[in-house]
Amino acid sequence: MVMLRVASLLLLCGFAVLTRAEVTVYTAALIRTMEPALPEATAVAVEEGRIVAVGSLEDMEPVLRLRGGTVDRRFQDRVMVPGFIDPHVHPSLPAILTQFPFLAPDDWSLPTGEFPGATTPEAYKTKLMALAEQHTDPAVPFIAWGYHPLWHGEIWRADLNDWFGDRPVMLWHRSFHELIGNDAAWAMLGVTEEDATGTAEADWQRGHFYEGGLKAVVPKLGFLFEPARFGKGMQNFLTMMHQNGVTTALDMGTGIFGDPQREITAIRGVAEAFPIPSRIILTPIIVDFLARGVEPAQALSDVRSWQAQNSERVAVGNHFKLMLDGAIFSGLSQFGPPGYLDGHEGVWMAPRDATHDYARTFWDAGFQIHAHANGDAAAAWFIDLLGTLLRESPKTDHRMTLEHFAYSTEDQTRQLKALGALVSANPYYHYILSELYAEEWLGRDRAAQMVRLGSLERAGITVGLHSDSPMAPLSPLTLIWAASARETIGGRAGIASEALSRGAALRGVTIDAAWILGREDDLGSIRAGKIADFAILDSDPLTVSDDELRDIKVMATVHAGLPYPVPH
Repeated sequence: MVMLRVASLLLLCGFAVLTRAEVTVYTAALIRTMEPALPEATAVAVEEGRIVAVGSLEDMEPVLRLRGGTVDRRFQDRVMVPGFIDPHVHPSLPAILTQFPFLAPDDWSLPTGEFPGATTPEAYKTKLMALAEQHTDPAVPFIAWGYHPLWHGEIWRADLNDWFGDRPVMLWHRSFHELIGNDAAWAMLGVTEEDATGTAEADWQRGHFYEGGLKAVVPKLGFLFEPARFGKGMQNFLTMMHQNGVTTALDMGTGIFGDPQREITAIRGVAEAFPIPSRIILTPIIVDFLARGVEPAQALSDVRSWQAQNSERVAVGNHFKLMLDGAIFSGLSQFGPPGYLDGHEGVWMAPRDATHDYARTFWDAGFQIHAHANGDAAAAWFIDLLGTLLRESPKTDHRMTLEHFAYSTEDQTRQLKALGALVSANPYYHYILSELYAEEWLGRDRAAQMVRLGSLERAGITVGLHSDSPMAPLSPLTLIWAASARETIGGRAGIASEALSRGAALRGVTIDAAWILGREDDLGSIRAGKIADFAILDSDPLTVSDDELRDIKVMATVHAGLPYPVPH
C-alpha cells in the first residue's frame, strides 16, 4: 500500500515510475562461461538484455527473491557458450555470391542448397555445365563462385566461349579477387578491351580481371545490388550467422564495391528488418578511398559521417583496414625468399607511402588498425609499419591486428609479440590449401606451416579465428576444428605443434574475438554485467572428439536475453 501511494505521488508530481523487466533464469546442462574465475555453470539470470548472475540454479535464489522472475528450462539438456563472434567477415560477398550456385574444391552447405565440391578438371566442367543449364534469368550472366586452377585446370575466355557459345558465363575465383568471363558475358556487361588497358592486373585475351583490375568490372555489376537480389542474398548471410551461432560479426571491407554509403544502407536495411537480430560492425577499407581518390583526412571525415548513422544492429566501428598483399587463394600473396617455387610473384595492394598516411591518420584518430597480410613478406611489412606508428605516435593498447596470417616465420611471431600485435587468423587456409600448395607453389615445409597458430599460443599472442566469409564457411565450430585438429582436405595430419589447443580455439571465437573487436566489456564471455548473447549447442565443444566437433548442432541463439531457435 505504501509503495502504491509513493507511485501515485510521483505520477502526480510529473515523474515517471521506473519499472524493471522481469528476470529470466536460463538453465543448461553446462555453461562454458569463458571466465577463468567461474569457468562452468548451469544457470544464468538475464534482465533487460544483460546478465545479472551466473552459477547454479540454487545460486539464483537471491536474484529471484529480490527482483522476481521465472526459470526457463528450455535449454536444460543443452550446452551454452557465449554467442560466437566472427571477427572478419564480408556480408556483401555472401549477399552477392549466394545469388548464384557455388562450385568450389570444398563442399558447401548454404541456405540456398547443398553444393558438393569438385576436385578435378573433369568433375568441375561437368558440374559447371549442368549448373549453367539451370540458370533461367536472361538479364544477368550465369556466375559460379569457387573456381581454382590448381584443382580445376586453367580455364580462360576461349574455353568458356567454346563450352557455352553465346550464353554469358563468368567464373568467380575461389579467392573472390578474380573474375573470368566469355565474350557473351563481357558484351552483356559492356566491358571492352579498353577497360583492361593500363593495368597489369587484367588480361583481355584471357578474359581475366583480378585484384586492382577488378575496378574496371565491378561498376558494371550493378545488378548484383538491385534491392530484391541483394536483399535476398543478405538474408542468406544473416541466416548463416544464426544457423552457426554467430551473434556478432566484424565486417572487414566496407566499400570494396566502390559505394560505401550504398553498401551500408543496403546492409542496414535488411539486417534491421530481419526477424533474428545480430550485430554487424562495419570497417572502412583503404582500397575504397584510394580507388576514389579520397585523401586520408577526408576519408576520416567520411567515416565519422557514416558513424553518425549507427544503430544497435549495424554500426561503423572504430576500425580501419589496410590491404598489404594479394589473395592467398590466388597465389598472389607476397612471400620472402625463396618465393613461389614456380617463379611467379605476388602483388602489393597499395603503395607504401599511402598506406602509412592512411594508417597514421586513423591511428591518431583513435581507430584500431587491421591489415590484410597473407605471406611472410606482407607480415614483415606489417611489423615494420606497426613499429613506425609506435615510434611516431606511441600507444599502450593499440591492438593493431594482422588479418589472415596465412604464412609467417617463428621470428615474426616473436616480433609481433614484442610489438603488442594481435592476430585474426583463418585456420581454414591450412585445411584447404596446404596439401596442394605443398606440391605446386610453396614446398612441403612451408605449406605444412601455414597458419602457425601453435606458435602464437606459445608466445601468448591474442588470437581470433575468422571465416573471412565466404573464404571459409561462416561456422565458428568449423574454425575451432580446423585450428585444433589441423587436418587437410585430403585427411592428412598437419604439424601438431602448430595446432591451437581446443580451449584457445574456443576463446578465438568468443572472448579473444571480443578483444579484437574492442568489445570485451560487453561480449565474449558469460558474466554478470555483460550483454546476454549465447549460443546453445547440443554437445560440449571442449570435450567431444575431433570427428564430432564439426557435427555439433547449434540449437538456438540468445540475443540480448531473447531466445531464437534454429530450425532443424
